[in-house]
Amino acid sequence: MTGSPKVAERRVRLASAIIASAIAIAGLCYSSWVLEFVLNIGIDPVNSFLSELDAEGKPYRQVFAVADTIVGAVLMPAVVAGLLLFPRRGFTTAGWMALFCFGAATIADVLLPLHDCAPDDSTCGGPSALFPQLHQPHALSSTLAVTSIAVAAFAFSLAALRYHRWRILREFGLAVLVVGSAATIWMLVADNLTGNYALGIAQRIQVGAMSLWLLTLAAAVILEGRDWTDPT
Repeated sequence: MTGSPKVAERRVRLASAIIASAIAIAGLCYSSWVLEFVLNIGIDPVNSFLSELDAEGKPYRQVFAVADTIVGAVLMPAVVAGLLLFPRRGFTTAGWMALFCFGAATIADVLLPLHDCAPDDSTCGGPSALFPQLHQPHALSSTLAVTSIAVAAFAFSLAALRYHRWRILREFGLAVLVVGSAATIWMLVADNLTGNYALGIAQRIQVGAMSLWLLTLAAAVILEGRDWTDPT
């Protein structure tokens, strides 16, 4: 009987490692957009949306579509496992649920790609077409994805502050959240102004922050696993 607690602890650590690995894989795959700098895609990163990378008719569409599919495919079961394994507290439960919605919305992004970006369309993703071209079903899934991961990041950050745990989320994770929020404000404000304000760069900073935050969450789960399971 004396060995039972140790066996249970090893199982929790193994489960935590699997969950953390899934979240890390999701974070890495969500940063697949960096491949645009090595592949001949033919879009301007300063004035284009990342949704154009896996738009219908774009070269290497399958590369980015598969990466986004992996994000949702590994993240959703990891979230379910996290809800079952770790104590359910208000902020963390909200964070896990928001992450599940993010995974589902990311898969929806793949199933509802942009459909008006032909390979020879030089105006696709231009300054005047950046946001108007997203006024289609893809807009809803993309908005849900961004909103969901933002809610998750805020919820986990509040949990780290409220419960005085998970230092990496309280410090580095919060800093990443601030950077991503600043990029989001940049996009929202610039879209309502005349002129070119490098919205493509703003979105790449925003999505890069999302990926980095997922990696931070994975690190918190694996490095501070005891804090996830010990009672407050």
